[in-house]
This record gives sequence, C-alpha cells and structure tokens, in this order.
Amino acid sequence: MALTKLIQETIEKHLRDALRKKMENYSPEPAIMPFHTRLLGKDRMALFSFIHSLNTNFGTSIFEPIAKIISLSKFKTAELQVSAGNHISQKAQVVIQDIMDNLTAATGEPHKQEEVEAIRKVCRSGNIKTIKPTKVDIKLEDNNGAIFLFDIKTAKPNKGGFQEFKRTLLEWIAVTLYDDPDANVHSLIAIPYNPYEPKPYSRWTMKGMLDLEQELKVAEEFWDFLGGTGTYKDLLDSFEKVGVELRHEIDEYFKKYVK
Repeated sequence: MALTKLIQETIEKHLRDALRKKMENYSPEPAIMPFHTRLLGKDRMALFSFIHSLNTNFGTSIFEPIAKIISLSKFKTAELQVSAGNHISQKAQVVIQDIMDNLTAATGEPHKQEEVEAIRKVCRSGNIKTIKPTKVDIKLEDNNGAIFLFDIKTAKPNKGGFQEFKRTLLEWIAVTLYDDPDANVHSLIAIPYNPYEPKPYSRWTMKGMLDLEQELKVAEEFWDFLGGTGTYKDLLDSFEKVGVELRHEIDEYFKKYVK
C-alpha cells in the first residue's frame, strides 16, 4: 500500500464533503429536453445533468486538492493555483518563439532539457517584461530543491491545444529562471486518468510538441509520482469505497426528481 491509512481517510473525507456540498448546492439546469426526459425519465436526466456539472470543476474540486494531500507525504511543499512568476526577459521570449516555430513546422523535435538550458542562458538578458502566465495547478518542491510545475488536464486535449500547453510550460520555465537562474525546474502536463483504458493512452497526438518523457504524466505515472508506487491503485480504491458508502444517499437525493 502506497498511501497510509491516514492519507486515505483524509482523501475519503474530502470526497464525501465535496459530493455532499455539490448535492446541497446543485439545481438542475433549466434546459428543456422533452424527448430525452420522456425516454429516460426525470431522475436519469437529473443525474446526467449532475454528472456534467460535476465534471466541469472536477479538476479544481477533486483532483487538485487530492493531489496536494498525497504530495505532502513525499514533497517538502505543495501549493495549488499559484503563479510561477511574472517577469520574463525579451531574449527568453525569442528563444521560446524559436522553439515553438521549429516544433510547429516539424523542423525539430522536443528536447525539454535542451530547451530549459537555452532559456536559462538568456533568462535575464534583454528588456524585462511583466506578464501574467497561466496559473500553475500544483507546484511541488522536493527535499533537494527541485521544482515541479503541473498543468492538470481533466479532458482529452485535442491536437491543436498542445501548442498552447507547450508555450505555457516554457513560459513557466522562463519566469521561474528569471527569479532564480540556477533553479532546478520542471514543467509538465498531467492527465489524471487514461480515457482509453484498457488500451494505452494515445500519445501520438502530442509526440511532435511535447517531450513525452519529460513533459507528460498520465494516470499511474502522475499519481505514483506524487505518492509512490501503488498510489493510483490505492486512490481508485478510495474513490470506490466512498462511492459504495454514499450510493444510497445519492439514490435518495435523486428520487425527488422522479416527480
């Protein structure tokens, strides 16, 4: 078992509280779908609407807080929704644009460590600009001072979206190195589960844009990185346990939509 009993209990409490809060504050969207409602029933349509509503903020209400709970067992610090920094050098922006142009035109392949070192060389060169990059979903620092900046994606990203994601990852590197040119910093995309299971995650759509070894962690790779080998399995067990525990409560809640 990777997760201690205390961590699992903390995760399970968070899940219970999050679901109960969602049900307490939930009111179905007023969209009228008479054919669907007559075919499937009001209760099923209400449940469908509830799941859709839950999915829209699953990352911030479920995955991010749980990632923090798990990370604090292994990392020195874990912070949610923080800024990586807000100053970037003009020459670092030029380097980032060159990297993006080469990757977009397929004239080069992504090599994250080389990209980081190219940015490091110019991280304080030229005019300094103030920017407001996308916030980091979870920022970790290990006991050796290494920094890991994660952008958590809860939906299946499309191919075009990875250009935007790649630029964000590079900007995070640049603003972090401006603040500390010697920083050991890593920026990554995390996908909490594999939507293609039991098949392997389809990585080909991002192969030409991301360094798959250095910039992407999917399902077990992500959760086991946070908490150690076996974390993903333990986490799924906790989700199942809470689901079984609250099943009657959820069923009772949706009975009122039968009327």
